[in-house]
Amino acid sequence: MKNDFNQTEAKWQNKWKDCKAFEASDDFTKPKFYGLIEFPYPSGTGMHVGHIKAYSGLEAICRKRRMQGYNVLFPIGFDAFGLPTENSAIKLGIHPRTLTNRNIAKFTEQLNRVGFSFDWSRVVDTTDPDYYKWTQWIFLKMFENGLVFRDTTLVNYCPNCRVVLSNEDSQGGKCDICHSDVIQKSKDVWYLRITAYADKLLQGLDGVDYPANIKQMQENWIGRSAGAFVSFKLSVGEELCIYTTRPDTLFGVTFMVMAPEHPVIEKYAAKIGNMDEIRAYRENCSKKTEFERTQLVKEKTGVKIEGLIAVNPVNGKEIPIYISDYVMMGYGTGAIMAVPAHDERDYEFARKFGIDIIEVIKGGDISNQAYTGDGEMVNSGFLDGLTNKKDSIKKAISALEEKGIGEEGVQYKMKDWAFNRQRYWGEPIPIIYCNKCGMVPVPYDELPLKLPPLENFEPGTDGESPLARIDSFVNCKCPKCGGDARRETDIMPQWAGSSWYFLRYLDPHNDKCFCDTEKMKYWMPVDWYNGGMEHVTRHMIYSRFWHRFLYDIGCVNTPEPYSKRTAQGMILGSDGEKMSKSRGNVVDPLDVVDLYGADVLRTYVLFMGDYGQSAPWSDSSVKGCKRFLDRVADLTEIVSGKGVTPQLERSFHKAVKKVTDDIESMKFNTAIACLMSLTNEIYSVGHLTSDELKVFIKLLSVRAPYLRGNQRAARR
Repeated sequence: MKNDFNQTEAKWQNKWKDCKAFEASDDFTKPKFYGLIEFPYPSGTGMHVGHIKAYSGLEAICRKRRMQGYNVLFPIGFDAFGLPTENSAIKLGIHPRTLTNRNIAKFTEQLNRVGFSFDWSRVVDTTDPDYYKWTQWIFLKMFENGLVFRDTTLVNYCPNCRVVLSNEDSQGGKCDICHSDVIQKSKDVWYLRITAYADKLLQGLDGVDYPANIKQMQENWIGRSAGAFVSFKLSVGEELCIYTTRPDTLFGVTFMVMAPEHPVIEKYAAKIGNMDEIRAYRENCSKKTEFERTQLVKEKTGVKIEGLIAVNPVNGKEIPIYISDYVMMGYGTGAIMAVPAHDERDYEFARKFGIDIIEVIKGGDISNQAYTGDGEMVNSGFLDGLTNKKDSIKKAISALEEKGIGEEGVQYKMKDWAFNRQRYWGEPIPIIYCNKCGMVPVPYDELPLKLPPLENFEPGTDGESPLARIDSFVNCKCPKCGGDARRETDIMPQWAGSSWYFLRYLDPHNDKCFCDTEKMKYWMPVDWYNGGMEHVTRHMIYSRFWHRFLYDIGCVNTPEPYSKRTAQGMILGSDGEKMSKSRGNVVDPLDVVDLYGADVLRTYVLFMGDYGQSAPWSDSSVKGCKRFLDRVADLTEIVSGKGVTPQLERSFHKAVKKVTDDIESMKFNTAIACLMSLTNEIYSVGHLTSDELKVFIKLLSVRAPYLRGNQRAARR
């Protein structure tokens, strides 16, 4: 049975390859369609059935577009740098290059076995120097334009992976790769100034076709808030700036809170009477992750600063200043004003430390809990009596600006992108340090700065990259003055290569530029991008940022890279749980292909339920799809004549319309159900014409391209 399937599928794979059936043409006179899937990370375990579902949806769209006469670009590549491969290579005792090549070969074989109609002439690999030359080129353009900077800060550090992680890579206080707890560590970090593009990223969402939930996730990730910056005078003569979204509640401020690391504390240490207590608290905070410090449900801790007092700028009242771990230097200004009557966290803190609670918005019982709703302003001077929040905020900002103690402003939840890793398997950062010239970019004509071969690529225990151990790589000459210099030894994060891969597909073999301008004008933007919901924030925001930057400097022709974005749901195990090796519920797609053939697998993953929703795997439903395709194969036995069968004419017209519409709506399950019903009707009539069979095969072929004629033999 397995051999029958293999022989038939191999025959068609060879035919498709020989006639270059799926290669896109650069004939710019044709209508184009650019369909994009998230290129896979080639792990050693190979593809899982989730890959099949992720790729099958858009592939059905692309096959349909080809039949409609479009010049279709449906490319494939491999996002192959990063920690997973490096960690696996360390565990297996082989080089990441060797392991990457092996994994890519395995994925390529699997993708071909399933019969995906990718354009294999345009394959990209982020670990290829010919590819990451342009990743480095874009980085240097950002460096030139002030979007790259270096700073010393507390970072998320994974002791197990021995690498610095961005906030996005350590959500919930856990490392995304090994899932161990991260700690805080002081480190020099490269950043990309993505916050400079926050408003452009938000504005760009207005002109794209993304589902509402994806837009909302991106908006929430960026987290734009409008408010005011307000200056509080300190007893030492300095002013402390805070940011608030509710300047209308200033009359209710009864204390302030600083981050334990705030520089004002050390600056005036001589005037502070309890520095030993403050330093001990700060030391304790340094052992906590950012997640632990900022979670809402936890016991409130802090220390009152003895010797520093703030003055409320709107009523002149003196208020105490505390330090607490829930205030972070990386958020806002590193200090907040506290309005305990109308903020739950401030309320708990005030109750614990015996601080005044003053109501400024009527509507709740502040003797029991904070009131966070709207209402009439009270105890608020010139704001008393206002009931509209917008009016009170606007009036408060006007008063602050008039008195010179504040101004309107915006803040973002999203922080600048930590962009370096202290590991080996990644793009070298093309920066040179010179004692005379400072930070100097590697000249463009010397790119790519290649990753040097290294036998011992395990990370160091001191948080330094393995590249720091290679003297021949580190020591170099300054491109400006010719003096002795040293290279940066950190590498880029895995997200770098995936931030622009959709552009390289257009012109993958060009060694003069990352993409020819005329090809970009024809192919961009991507018409339809499908992927997982787990990537609609980090990857999509990062890639939109890179693309918008390239647009701003005149290197690409569209402000947004993707016109349309959709997402598939997960395939769960038959037990309804997420597939994992530990649960023993993982389904290997090639096991299904070997048993039933690729057509059955491809049809089932699109029939198992709403494409955008998660659904459990069902062996009985797989068999049901096989029976359906067997019946389709047997239709050849009841074909007679040409033209139209009167009893089937209306049904065929309805099926053509429904299947066509359902494919565009990604309602693949109902399209397949329609064809199942049509099959039943055909058998009920007892025959169909050869012309009708051709129509039926076309409707089904976007899901089952092999349509083996020897399925009856395979059944035996």
